[in-house]
Amino acid sequence: MRRLSTPDRLRNDYRHIHYSQVMDRVLVDLAAEADMSEAEASLKKFQKELSTGTVSLALLAVLARAREPLYGYLIAKRLERIGEGALSGKQSALYPVLRNLEAAGLLESHMEPSVAGPPRRYYRITAQGRQALGQWVAAWRATRDSVDSVLEGAIE
Repeated sequence: MRRLSTPDRLRNDYRHIHYSQVMDRVLVDLAAEADMSEAEASLKKFQKELSTGTVSLALLAVLARAREPLYGYLIAKRLERIGEGALSGKQSALYPVLRNLEAAGLLESHMEPSVAGPPRRYYRITAQGRQALGQWVAAWRATRDSVDSVLEGAIE
């Protein structure tokens, strides 16, 4: 086996050191990316949990503001527009909530034929739904104010 001369050994050592430095940077970048992915996943989970608790309230509010009954797609678009995108999500996720609100007597619905596509189910808030909305809004505001008090000064 041939022994490397001193300059060759130094070059190989440099390549090894350079390779190690590059790999260290790659590993640091991957770790940072993993931390970011973990942080992003945690944020998404928190947003989903937060959204789950507020969708019914927001749907009742959208339907209370409407002058006429609305179908799912229009409700989703109004929710997205009025909520400035913060409450937008999968449109399909709204339908189970709408059905639950209807089953609780807070909404009523009826089907109408559509010129383009299948019949549409239109929703309208009931008197009981308006009463519940008033109570839920009061509960929401109390909760929001309480959380705001706890959060004040937590992050500078």
